[in-house]
Amino acid sequence: MGGGQLGRMFVHAAQAMGYFTAVLDPDEASPAGRVSHHHVRTGYLDPQGLDALARVSAAITTEFENVPAEALARLARTRPVAPGADAVAIAQDRAREKAHFVRCGARCAPHAVIETPQQLAAVPAALLPGVLKTARLGYDGKGQVRVRDAAGLAAAWESLQRVPCVLEQLLPLAAECSVVLARGRDGQVVHLPVQRNLHRDGILAVTEVHDAVLPPDTATAAVAAARDIAAGMGYVGVLCVEFFLLQDGSFVVNEMAPRPHNSGHYSIDACDVSQFDLQVRALAGLPLVQPRQHSPAFMLNLLGDLWLRQGDTQREPDWAALLALPGMHLHLYGKVEARRGRKMGHLTVTAPTVAAARERALQAAALLGIEPF
Repeated sequence: MGGGQLGRMFVHAAQAMGYFTAVLDPDEASPAGRVSHHHVRTGYLDPQGLDALARVSAAITTEFENVPAEALARLARTRPVAPGADAVAIAQDRAREKAHFVRCGARCAPHAVIETPQQLAAVPAALLPGVLKTARLGYDGKGQVRVRDAAGLAAAWESLQRVPCVLEQLLPLAAECSVVLARGRDGQVVHLPVQRNLHRDGILAVTEVHDAVLPPDTATAAVAAARDIAAGMGYVGVLCVEFFLLQDGSFVVNEMAPRPHNSGHYSIDACDVSQFDLQVRALAGLPLVQPRQHSPAFMLNLLGDLWLRQGDTQREPDWAALLALPGMHLHLYGKVEARRGRKMGHLTVTAPTVAAARERALQAAALLGIEPF
């Protein structure tokens, strides 16, 4: 379900293991649909399309969390679906997501749900300044407004059309990190190394992964929290849990994604088992094995801005100069139109040492015109 780049990389992983694949997506030029054996070109709630997908599939997964949960529930009547509709429904609603984290014993940022004018008026002053986020359909920084005071909060809620929202208190952040895990139907769990992430304008810009990326105790605690969150949903499949690291050394859970995640893309080139391999295994009921990272890695997101550096005229970056550097692993997603902020591909840089990987990643960033980190 879904034809974007996450689906495309899942399709490649499944095909490498000998599976035939089918993609349901309305866009005839979708990245995953263009490389799959079958492409069902319908909307996500079209009954005939869903039935067509089920007919050619032995099991079904999703590549993004905004696939309607009711579509997954319909498919689950006749085929194994992972993750299940209930888990996806939780991830689709920030209020439900926060409540689930609390039930699982995971610490969240202090927050309040705002669905009515009465709830708006009752927001504690201690939660301000904060970030107002739409409860549904927010991603890559969309549907979020920073607010300083009660008047700003009221204006922000109006600007978001008074849809249900969650207000989160601004905390003194030191860094961001994420945990990508896979959970089987038998409850077995494996995970990738913990990833440290840098966001710009709400979009992931850089992920770095190596032994020294976080203190060992912090990494262990983050993995344990992610495992509890997955177990609390009876989750099956690949799940990413994102965390905010605070200046006092503690962390809070930010959000989760019921699918492979942008921050786990490096695993294709730096691990012996990638997040997409794990997704295939979990869906097919195959054994899960603990991935082993064999090289320090830096992953750079390649946004459409790199194609539009000369104004509105689309122009390919100098891939030849980039690929002349050692340790470059270029992944382009087959999107024909570049737009500012659109994820067009990613670059994973590997090297024998952390210092060498960082140096080469900075060389690549300079060559491409990406801000250093």
